[in-house]
Amino acid sequence: MALGDSFTEGVGDANTHLPNGVRGWADRVAEGLARAQPGWEYANLAIRSKRLRHIIAEQLEVGIAMEPTLISLYAGGNDVMDLGTRVADILEEYEHIVARLAQTGATLLLFTGYDVEVSPLLAPLRRKNHAYNDGVRTIAEKYGAVLVDYATFGVYAHPRLWASDRLHMSKAGHKYLAARVLEQLGVPHGIALKHKPEPAARGTVEWVRDQYLWMNDWVLPMFGRKLRGTTLGDELAPRWPEPVRVPRKKGLKKLARASQQKQQLRTKPLRPNNSAEV
Repeated sequence: MALGDSFTEGVGDANTHLPNGVRGWADRVAEGLARAQPGWEYANLAIRSKRLRHIIAEQLEVGIAMEPTLISLYAGGNDVMDLGTRVADILEEYEHIVARLAQTGATLLLFTGYDVEVSPLLAPLRRKNHAYNDGVRTIAEKYGAVLVDYATFGVYAHPRLWASDRLHMSKAGHKYLAARVLEQLGVPHGIALKHKPEPAARGTVEWVRDQYLWMNDWVLPMFGRKLRGTTLGDELAPRWPEPVRVPRKKGLKKLARASQQKQQLRTKPLRPNNSAEV
């Protein structure tokens, strides 16, 4: 069972055949677990843009009621990015969630947050992120959680592992993380990143254009939403709100196709009956 925000929802790993149009590392891990040991059930309550307070109110007890044996939690990154928040307060809410989850006896999977090198404009947030990561490491040790120290994965310095918004992992980034999580859980897998040639060096004009597009397409809309008090996740539902048994072959795509077919049958208009009444 997975809790959290866009990181766990799968943003950046687009897939039009799956709920909310994304796949992500958590889906890939669920499929890896099912292949290694058939019978695994999976739920994913994560929704993009959620803060810790939302996860406490909307996901925590709902997830616990499912009686999971393995729980992943990545949360707090959006709180870190909010202006005016204090790391001490963030970690207090985070530990509240972890302590409650630990009471279930499930194996807990926690993550540090990667120190994304996106722009000097966001440099002040790096100190908060470092302090947050130190706190997560301490809390993971305190509660005996499995820690995926994502912040130390140097491979993520490569731009190929990031989506165009520079804040979410790309498909390749999600695949790599899924492989690392499965390895940490001791589960064999066949996930491998395809080798691609290094992109050509960009000139000054291309760099300036990329910076302008990034600011216009991602940064300014993000701050606009913050000013309006809205988020990208306001109208979204969890991708897998109830535990589903993951098929060993074809994975969650098979379930998604079956669900779409059932929905089409429900909404398909009945053919008119042209026979005369008697």
